[in-house]
Amino acid sequence: MSVGPLQVTASSPEAIVEDFEWMPTTWARLRMRLRRSPSLFVGSAILLLVVAVAVCAPLIAPAGPNHAVDNALDAFGQPRPPLSAGFLLGTDIQQRDVLSRLIYGARISLVVLVIANSLSMVISLLVGVLAGYLRGPVETVLMRFTDLMMSLPSLLLAMALIVVFQPGLFMVIVAIALVNWTYLARVVYGEVVSLREREFVEAARALGSSRTRIMRRHILPHLLNLVIIYFALNSSQIILTEAALSFLGVGVQPPMPSWGNMIADSQQDFLIAPWLIVLPSLCIILTVIAFNLLGNGLQALFDYRRSS
Repeated sequence: MSVGPLQVTASSPEAIVEDFEWMPTTWARLRMRLRRSPSLFVGSAILLLVVAVAVCAPLIAPAGPNHAVDNALDAFGQPRPPLSAGFLLGTDIQQRDVLSRLIYGARISLVVLVIANSLSMVISLLVGVLAGYLRGPVETVLMRFTDLMMSLPSLLLAMALIVVFQPGLFMVIVAIALVNWTYLARVVYGEVVSLREREFVEAARALGSSRTRIMRRHILPHLLNLVIIYFALNSSQIILTEAALSFLGVGVQPPMPSWGNMIADSQQDFLIAPWLIVLPSLCIILTVIAFNLLGNGLQALFDYRRSS
């Protein structure tokens, strides 16, 4: 009779160790994946800096984005170059401080990015989940419409939408959201087609769960990692699209500062003040690289169990 209790007592610590053995292993693998993905830290650090600068723009900007500052032109009436006369990044021909305009331009770019990207993610999830789970005529209509949208040049389509309506910040956000959802919708559709055949979905269906409940409670949570990764990767495309639209004159309208319209406004002054084009271009390039690094790092982070 004493054998049973002894066996249970002896095996209990081993059972506990086996039950929790995954915890140090999982964290060790996670740390290993993080060490192998320095792009996550680099991209996050750059983006945190950009966000902090944009949020604190009224506190750190030397002047207003559209305010003429004293001593902004030299004796020949030309804008000041960087690191001269107390201007860190120089001035432009309208006597405005370039650093201030870059800081406020970051705020505009981030506002467009967050709202437009969020709207495009919502559209992608709606189309992909409905088409992937409901199948049949719903799948045919939604996927053929997605294919049609993917076949159209996104920049030209965005320009057409803005020109038809009133150019401005609101229409830029709406137009970018309406042309940047297609790729993720296709990816979500493929994932949902695979998920709908999994055992936990079949079990929920057998228990009488409605389609809406299954999609909301069992399908959407499994798409969270995918959405986060593509939110970061799609952000670089949105930054470029907004800059291109503003450069072409149909995006953010002056005097509201945007990196794209700062480049457009300074084209004629390139020979006498090249920093007016170089500096906002560098801001765009750096932000796009940061989002790409962040997206690649998140992909490695969320996929650490598969690749380890």
